[in-house]
Amino acid sequence: MTPQGIADLAIQIAAQNDGKSRRMIAIAGAPGSGKSTIVETLRNRIPQSAIVPMDGFHLDNDTLTAKGRLHRKGAPDTFDTAEMLRVLRKVAAGGAVSVPIFDRTADAVVPDGALIAPEAQIILVEGNYLLLDAPGWREMHKIWDLTVLLDVPEAELQRRLVQRWTDHDLPLQQAQDRAASNDLPNAQTVMAQSIEPDIRVQSA
Repeated sequence: MTPQGIADLAIQIAAQNDGKSRRMIAIAGAPGSGKSTIVETLRNRIPQSAIVPMDGFHLDNDTLTAKGRLHRKGAPDTFDTAEMLRVLRKVAAGGAVSVPIFDRTADAVVPDGALIAPEAQIILVEGNYLLLDAPGWREMHKIWDLTVLLDVPEAELQRRLVQRWTDHDLPLQQAQDRAASNDLPNAQTVMAQSIEPDIRVQSA
């Protein structure tokens, strides 16, 4: 997404005003779509905004191991959607709220890792599955005041996802296998099963 495209999106988000003291903006997209980078830039451009990351609601590795799902960490069923819904409702109600974040180095959730300040008016909720039309995720839809979906061609997603793993020092074949076995199926789920957003951002 170009700098001008991000600037235009920031204007669109900031212009959405329904009289609420706090607005909840869902920014969804497949793995590799650039969500985290774009949302960080939006926060810097939009006054009194804050971020709630979906990754803060990963189920812990012990739980995933017990469920036989550790190899698919990052799939829709590997998140604590009930806890996420509870926290999102609390954030939407206003005031100061602690939210969890994800430490990628430790591969673990950090409870109360970030604080949503009471003056925050625009909450940028970032994650793959925020618009998923599936149990657990569907219940969140009524929280959103505006929905955005980052739409990136699958071939470009595949290139970025393989690059992500090679940047973590995996050999090319292992990086391709890792992307094909987990990341790409998750990306296909996002693009095939998400509801139509208010704003669809096409990005090459």
